[in-house]
Amino acid sequence: MSLMLPSESPAARSVVGVADDLFAALRGESAVLPPAESVVLVLVDGLGAIALRGHAGHARALTAGMAKKDVAHSVFPSTTAAALTSLLTGVWPGEHGLVGYRVLDPSRDVLVNQLTGWESEGLDPLTWQAAPTVFERARAEGRPAFATGVAAYARSGFTRATLRGADFVAAQTAAERVEAAYDLAERHPGALVYCYLPEVDKAGHKHGMDSPQWIAALEEVDAALSVRVPSGVGVLVTSDHGMLDVPAHRQVVLDAEHLAGVRHIGGEPRMLHVYVEPDADAAHVADRWRRDLEGLADIGTRREAIAAGLFGPTVTEAAASRIGDLLVVARGNGAVYDGTAADQRGRGMIGQHGGLTPEERQVPLIRLGTFSR
Repeated sequence: MSLMLPSESPAARSVVGVADDLFAALRGESAVLPPAESVVLVLVDGLGAIALRGHAGHARALTAGMAKKDVAHSVFPSTTAAALTSLLTGVWPGEHGLVGYRVLDPSRDVLVNQLTGWESEGLDPLTWQAAPTVFERARAEGRPAFATGVAAYARSGFTRATLRGADFVAAQTAAERVEAAYDLAERHPGALVYCYLPEVDKAGHKHGMDSPQWIAALEEVDAALSVRVPSGVGVLVTSDHGMLDVPAHRQVVLDAEHLAGVRHIGGEPRMLHVYVEPDADAAHVADRWRRDLEGLADIGTRREAIAAGLFGPTVTEAAASRIGDLLVVARGNGAVYDGTAADQRGRGMIGQHGGLTPEERQVPLIRLGTFSR
């Protein structure tokens, strides 16, 4: 096995279990959360626990009551399509099937974008992601279910894959989304409410995590979450993944010689899914990549990754068919690019994620309202 697996305590909490914790709190049966009349799950996209603590002076409301143990771990790969779906279904990527950013649709032999390509690339949200969402589970229990988010996402394929069962309420700013979520929770006892805040993630990708823009986005989110939580409402603030900055000198660019025998490259620069040609020797390709990227990235096969439990304890046949023949996980703050691809716009992205570093996988799990300690 050539993938360097993260060292984590068996007792470490995962974003996969957050939904079950919230349902247990609504029933008054949770071992980790106090009972709540309604619950709000706030997702600050791209906000890692390490980055949050490192910028605590710009996030006083969020970090004021944040204990050392108020963290959880994201899934693998540490990317929105995989992690957000795990958070909103309560199952691992190996079950819900969104195993990366761009993956192979084996029935058509084409790469599909599991975040933004649902409509343009012909993915059916009801079958490609077939696991019940937390909102469908809430409705089955007779509970109101809502999601507050950006209007542009209201009818997207990814929304239909992950927010099925929720009444979508659009609001423009972070403060307005939080206000709407708290109002819905207060007016609908027993409700499960989800609030999505993408500002930090967008700023990090474009400008980097030490930029004035990223700090401004963090301050905006912190201010939005500094308001009073209605009585009886429990709030959990978490994230799908963290992020780190990739400087230009840490970009590894593969040329045609490196890519011999490779049919498709999916995933994203911090975690590639590599699909080999049908007549290629996958083991030979893996050995060559290990040699070429020694010290820069860890290389593993699909079989090794599944056996190691990287995609969770259960991997369905559909999910397995979307995983690359090889997985390439960049070490440190590096990233690996296909230099032969026509579109090189991604090489201008500063903040990135998808890998196995603590900066990417450790996320906050902060309690507010009735859940406060």
